[in-house]
Amino acid sequence: MKGKLILENGNVFEGKIFGELGDTVGEIVFNTGMTGYQELLTDPSYCGQIVVMTYPMIGNYGINLEDMESDRSYLKGFIIKEDAKLPNNFRCEMTLDGFLRQNNIVAFKGVDTRQLVKIIREEGAMKAIITAEDLTEKELSEKFNNFNNSKAVTKVSTKEIYEIKGSGKKIGVMDFGIKRNILRNFQKRNCNLIVFPWDTKAEEILKYDLDGLFLSNGPGDPTDLNNVIFEIKKIVGKLPIAGICLGQQLIALALGGSTAKLKYGHRGCNHPVKDLERNRIYITSQNHGYVVDKVPDSMKVTHINLNDNSIEGLKSDKLHIMSVQYHPEGCPGPEDNNYLFDDFLKLFEYKF
Repeated sequence: MKGKLILENGNVFEGKIFGELGDTVGEIVFNTGMTGYQELLTDPSYCGQIVVMTYPMIGNYGINLEDMESDRSYLKGFIIKEDAKLPNNFRCEMTLDGFLRQNNIVAFKGVDTRQLVKIIREEGAMKAIITAEDLTEKELSEKFNNFNNSKAVTKVSTKEIYEIKGSGKKIGVMDFGIKRNILRNFQKRNCNLIVFPWDTKAEEILKYDLDGLFLSNGPGDPTDLNNVIFEIKKIVGKLPIAGICLGQQLIALALGGSTAKLKYGHRGCNHPVKDLERNRIYITSQNHGYVVDKVPDSMKVTHINLNDNSIEGLKSDKLHIMSVQYHPEGCPGPEDNNYLFDDFLKLFEYKF
């Protein structure tokens, strides 16, 4: 079906709508990965976003249920240059188009994604609309103004506490939109996991006699989660705490730091990060639009992004807290960054 992609800055692109045939509005961002589109499509951190893939052909190895990072897709839209009509892989269970239809995701193709990415890099992430209709200026303005992603975490978090049994460390997990592979990495290390909804009170978490608390990745602006930051403050000094992505940002805010929105974010599986403590460079998987820009007095920087020198890791030896901004479970190396989960477990050995 013919359609249009309309950017908030007024740029209009013509192409074809596929997947769910309808309209959608969201924040347009881009991902630089050549592979991993299924993991991207099912990563809850993309909730509320329309994702542009920089790699020109997407869908060539299809979709399989084993590599899902959550039960469904939370994207508002998906934009590619060209889709592979005949995926070829022994693990393939469905086509990209079939998956998009099943998850009600509006997708757009036949557009020059290189030009789109250049616009986003120059002007920053912005709102966008995919539509088959000829909308008036008033209708466009209403659609843009009505879009709000401040409640994204509430949509992707678990609704109730659940346990994943193991014989090792007993770890509490605050679920802000956690990827399954994070849980799998803790399971590989025999951890006993208690997974909590995003708004669980500190008093409830502390009842479980945990060895440590892990704060997950998730979508949106961390400053929207003031109630979560308040609960984290109450746990600091009572349990060792580790975090990934949004988890790092919330830790920094709880300890007196601050966060800022990046112009166009870091999204992809090819971002170089330097581990300052090990003096090694790792290729990392990333998905974030916000970063810590002011380090709390009680923490030190442990990792930096070599593309823009942004903060990619923090640590407090005194408070027994550590975090990273990127995704060690993302496996771009494929397993170069798994050592961080072992570091988390060493952190959780401390008893207050």
